[in-house]
Amino acid sequence: IPVFILAGLLVHFVFLVSIFDIYFSSPLVHGMTPQQTPLPPPAKRLVLFVADGLRADSLYELNSNNTSQAPYLRSILENNGSWGISHTRVPTESRPGHVALIAGFYEDVSAVAKGWKENPVEFDSIFNESKYTWSWGSPDILPMFAKGATGDHVYTFCYAAESEDFGAQDAAKLDTWVFDHVKSFFNSSRSNQTLFSALNEEKVVLFLHLLGIDTNGHAYRPNSREYKENIKIVDEGVKEIASMIDNFYGNDGKTAFILTSDHGMTDWGTHGAGHPSETLTPLIVWGAGVNYPQKVTSQFFEDNFLKEWKLENLKRLDVNQADVAPLMASLIGVPFPLNSVGTLPLEYLNNSAHFKAESMFTNAVQILEQFKVKMSQKKETTLSFLFTPFKPLSDSEQINFLKKTRLYIQQQKYNEAVSLCKTLINLALEGLSYYHTYDRLFLGLSIAVGFVGWTTYVILVIIKTHTNLTKTVQANNKESTVLFYGFACVGMIIAFFLLIQTCPWTYYIYCLLPVPVWYAVVREIPVIQDLATNLLSLHLGQSIGFLLVCTLGIEILVFSFFYRSTLTVGLLVFAGWPVITQLCVQAKARTLIWTLLCVVLAIFPLMPVVGREPNIPMVIGTGLLTLLISCFSLVSLCKNKNKYRNNEDLKVHFYQMLSIALSTYVVSSTHESLKNKQGLPILNQIISWMTLVSSSVLPLLSPTFLFQRLFSILLSLMSTYLLLSTGYEALFPLVLSGLMFVWITMEQEALQHYGLSLKPKLASFNFAYATDITQFRQLHLDDIRRSFFFVFFIVTAFFGTGNIASVNSFDPASVYCFLTVFSPFMMGGLLVLKVVIPFVLVSCAFEAVQVTTQLSSKSLFLIVLVISDIMALHFFFLVKDYGSWLDIGTSISHYVLVMSLTIFMMLMNGLAQLLTTQRLELPRRTKHHST
Repeated sequence: IPVFILAGLLVHFVFLVSIFDIYFSSPLVHGMTPQQTPLPPPAKRLVLFVADGLRADSLYELNSNNTSQAPYLRSILENNGSWGISHTRVPTESRPGHVALIAGFYEDVSAVAKGWKENPVEFDSIFNESKYTWSWGSPDILPMFAKGATGDHVYTFCYAAESEDFGAQDAAKLDTWVFDHVKSFFNSSRSNQTLFSALNEEKVVLFLHLLGIDTNGHAYRPNSREYKENIKIVDEGVKEIASMIDNFYGNDGKTAFILTSDHGMTDWGTHGAGHPSETLTPLIVWGAGVNYPQKVTSQFFEDNFLKEWKLENLKRLDVNQADVAPLMASLIGVPFPLNSVGTLPLEYLNNSAHFKAESMFTNAVQILEQFKVKMSQKKETTLSFLFTPFKPLSDSEQINFLKKTRLYIQQQKYNEAVSLCKTLINLALEGLSYYHTYDRLFLGLSIAVGFVGWTTYVILVIIKTHTNLTKTVQANNKESTVLFYGFACVGMIIAFFLLIQTCPWTYYIYCLLPVPVWYAVVREIPVIQDLATNLLSLHLGQSIGFLLVCTLGIEILVFSFFYRSTLTVGLLVFAGWPVITQLCVQAKARTLIWTLLCVVLAIFPLMPVVGREPNIPMVIGTGLLTLLISCFSLVSLCKNKNKYRNNEDLKVHFYQMLSIALSTYVVSSTHESLKNKQGLPILNQIISWMTLVSSSVLPLLSPTFLFQRLFSILLSLMSTYLLLSTGYEALFPLVLSGLMFVWITMEQEALQHYGLSLKPKLASFNFAYATDITQFRQLHLDDIRRSFFFVFFIVTAFFGTGNIASVNSFDPASVYCFLTVFSPFMMGGLLVLKVVIPFVLVSCAFEAVQVTTQLSSKSLFLIVLVISDIMALHFFFLVKDYGSWLDIGTSISHYVLVMSLTIFMMLMNGLAQLLTTQRLELPRRTKHHST
C-alpha cells in the first residue's frame, strides 16, 4: 500500500498545483522598450501619500456636526484639486495594492502565496523610472520597490518591524514617525550640498507610507475612535508636509501631490476579500498639472455616496487602482512602467489637448508593446499550423491604428486621437488576456481526464480488495504486454508533440499523467466485467436509488462550500437517521442524545462568521463548562474502580484540568489588558505558548482505553482552542466532540442492527490492541454512509464557525494571547492551528469508529478519497479568473481546500493513529516490598 499512498499523494499534488499553472500564472512579460511622452511634463516632483487601510467613506464622510474628519484634505478637494474613488482588486492586501499603485499592474494570485517581503516576480515601477525616490514607512512595503530598482537611486527609511504592534498604546505613532523623519530629512538637506542638489533635480518622487490607520483598524475596527483620530493625525501631517515642501522649493508650483490608499477594511477590521468596504479607496490629487475642482449640476453613479458625503456638486472621477501609475508617470514625465496595464485618467490632467493626446498615445504604445512580446512568445512555442492569432490586432491592424493616430495628432484632431488610443488600449489588453489563457482548455481537459481516471481506479481498488463483489481473475500475460506497449506508444506521441512545441516541463506532467492512470484502469477490465455481471443481477430500482442518494449527498457537500446553511439541513437529516433506519428501537436513550446534539450543532452554521463581534464572556463560560464536564468524568471514572486506574493517570487528568483553568484566565486577563491599552502581559504570553506545546504531548500520557484517550485529546486541544477563541466558536469543539462520542456508540448499534458483528464492550476497548488483522471484515453498503458521515463532519468542522474560504474572515484578535506584533506567517500558522483542532477531533473519532467496527482504516479511507475527489472535480470546473474578485478568491480557495483536504486527511489519519494508539510512559518510582 505505501506505493499506492505515494502515487495518491503525487497525483493530488499535481492536481493541486495545476490550477495555478492553468488559471493563475504570472501575466508579466519582459523585453519591452520604455515609452515616454515627448512633451515637457507639468511637475518636477511628486509626493505620494499612501494611507494604508483607509476606506473611501471614512475619509469623505462628514461627522454628525457636519465637519470633516480630515478638514485639510476636504478643503483641497473643494478648492484645489480633483478627487474620486480608486477601485482596487482582490486580494485586498498591502503588497498587491502597492504594486498596482506604483507599478501599474495587478499581481497574479500566485504572488500572494509567496509572501509579503520579497519580489516573486521582477517588475518595473515608477520609482525605478524616476531620477531619485526617497521613501519612508513600513519595512514590509518599502524594500520591495528598492530591491527591484536598477542602479542606486531608490532610498528607503523604515522603522523597526516590532513597532507594528496591534496591542500597543497607539499605532498612530507609526505615522508621526514618518512625518517627523520627512521634516528632519528636508532640514538636514540645507546643510548637505549633494542631497540639496539631488532634491532639486527633475523626476523626483517622495513616497510616504502611513501604516497607522491599518494597524488601528485591525486592533479597534474602522468605526472606532482610534481609527478616526488616526485619520485626523494623517490629515494634519499631510498639511504640514505639503506646506513645508512648498516653502522648501520657494512655491515654484512644480510639485504634484497624490493621496490614496492600498485597500480598505471591513467593519470587523479585516481585509483581503472583495467587499466594497475593502475595494473602494480614496484618491485626491492636487498641485502641478492637476485639474481644479469641476463644478457639476448632476452626475450619475450607482451608489449613493455623493449624497451621503455632500459632494454632489463636485465632479467625482473614478479610476482603477492601476491607473494611478500612468497618472504619476505623466505628471513628472518619466517612462510609463513597462508592465503597467493602467489607462491614463485624462480628466485629472490640467494641460493642453496636445499634451493629453501625446500622453494617451504613449500609453497605448506601451501596452501594445506588451501585447507584441506576448504574441511572439506564444508564436515561438506553437506549431505554425496550430497557431490562431488574435484577429482584431493583426500586424496590419496595429500599423493602421498607429498611423491613423499619428495623423490625427498632426491634424490637431486631438479628441479623435484620444478615442482611437482608448480603443487600441482595450484591444491590446484583450489580446494580452487571449494569449495568456491560450492553452487553458487543452490543459484543463488533460487534468480532468487524469482526475476521472484516478477516481475510477480507486473505486476499482476498493471493489477488488475490500468487497466480495468480484472473483479474482488472472490476467492474460499476452494481453497485458500489448496493453503496456499501446499505452507507452501513446505517451511517446504526446511527449514528442510537446517537445516540438518547446513546451514548459509542467505541461509534460499534466499531459502524461492520464496515461499511466488509465493504463492502471484498463488493466482491471476483468474486474469491471465481473462487476457489471454482478450489478445487472441486482434489482435495477435499488441500484438507481442508491446512486441518486450518493449523488445527492455529494452535491450537498459541494453546496455547503457556498452556503453554510446547507450544513444545517444536512445535520437535521442526520438527526433523523436513527429513526429512518429504525435504530431508535434498540437504543432509545442514545438516539435521543444523538438527535439533540445534531440539532445543537446545526445552529452553528447559521451564526454570523466568527470574529465580527468578539464575546469574551462566552469564551470564559465555555472554559468553566469544560472544567465542569471534566470533573464529572473524573468522578465517574473514580467510581468505576477498574484495575487500570492509577495515580499517574489521575495526575495527567488534573494537569489537563489546570491547563483549561489557566487558559480561561489568560483569555480574560489578556483581553482586559488590551482593552486598557497595556499591551500583552508577558506572563500570559508564556502560559499561552506552554499550553500550546503541552497540548500535543499530554494526550500521549493518558491510558489508551477508548473514551479515556479521546476525552484526554479533547481536553488538551480545548485548552489551546480557548486561547485562540474570541466568541461563540469556543463552544464548537465541545458540541462537536460530544456528537463524535455518541457517533462512536451509534455505529456500534448500526453494526448489530445489520448483523455484521458482535458488539465489543466499548468501555474496556483499548486502542493499543485494536489492530488485529484477522478480525477485519469486508465492506458493506452501510460503510459508504459511514465514510460520508466522516467527510460531512470534516466539512462541518471547517465551515461550522466561519467561512475559511474567504481571506477576510480571519480575525487577528484570535491570536492576541500569543502575540500582538504583526507577523503574517506566525499569525497565519496559529489561525491554521485553530482550524485544524476540530479536524483532529473528528479524525480521532473516525479512527475509533474504524477500529470498533472492525474495518481496516485503509478501506474506509479509500471511500473517503473517492468522495472528496468527486467534490474536487466539481470545484476544478468552478474555478474562475474573471468576474468579481470575491468570486475568484472564493473559487480558488474552494478548490485548494478540497484538494488539500484529501492530502490533509491522509496526514490526519496518521496523526489520529498516533494520538490514539501511542502511549508515553513516565519513569515510575520503584516501590520496595519488605518480605
